[in-house]
Amino acid sequence: MLALVSAGTVTALSGCAGEDPDAGTNGVGKLSATRIEKKARSAAKDAEAVRVDGSVVSKGQTYRLKMRLKKSGGVGEVSAEGGSTFELLRTDRDLYLKAGTDFWAQQEGGKKPDKNDVTAAQKLKGKYVKVPRTDPAYKQLSVFTDMSTLLDGLLAMEGKRKTGERGEVDGTSTIRVTAGEGRGGTIDVSLKGHPYPLRLQRPGGAGTVRLTDWNDGFALQAPKKDQTVDYGKRISPEQTG
Repeated sequence: MLALVSAGTVTALSGCAGEDPDAGTNGVGKLSATRIEKKARSAAKDAEAVRVDGSVVSKGQTYRLKMRLKKSGGVGEVSAEGGSTFELLRTDRDLYLKAGTDFWAQQEGGKKPDKNDVTAAQKLKGKYVKVPRTDPAYKQLSVFTDMSTLLDGLLAMEGKRKTGERGEVDGTSTIRVTAGEGRGGTIDVSLKGHPYPLRLQRPGGAGTVRLTDWNDGFALQAPKKDQTVDYGKRISPEQTG
């Protein structure tokens, strides 16, 4: 009897040891690091929509992003470190910016706006201002609403790729790809369904971002006329970050 029990125990343990860790997954965990990264980039490129939430560092400036993006534009909130928080809305090529009094007062009077600047800025509070395409700020701000351009930048890594640990992001099993021993960035890729990138750590500590709600559609339309005003001046990129 003892021999039978022992044999059964060994058989059971052998069966557990031989289980495929990729059973029930999309299979990318079996691939090389470079192929996993390629799959993740391809999935992101083919997606129709995504939510971006996290911090990014660009030209020495840290931004906090809370954006929803799709092929035709995007909407959400951007906070510049040490500066103001503002909302962006882009439909096709039309970019709109909405911000509070402090933001517009700085546009009027620079770093030390006076009472008149604040009074003028109050008229713009809660309103959408259409950013002219010829304004230098258009190129800088529209990047935050451009799904393809933003994802290309966020997914960039530097250095030799290696497969990292398996884990979870918001309950979804993932496989990690690291670059440059982690200093060149990391990507946590979904092992369920499409191999979407779910969490990014950018090279050199330049921010951490979560990517969620892949392919979840959302409404995107230009603001109504009574919600829009003409600023009539150049929006300074320096003041927006």
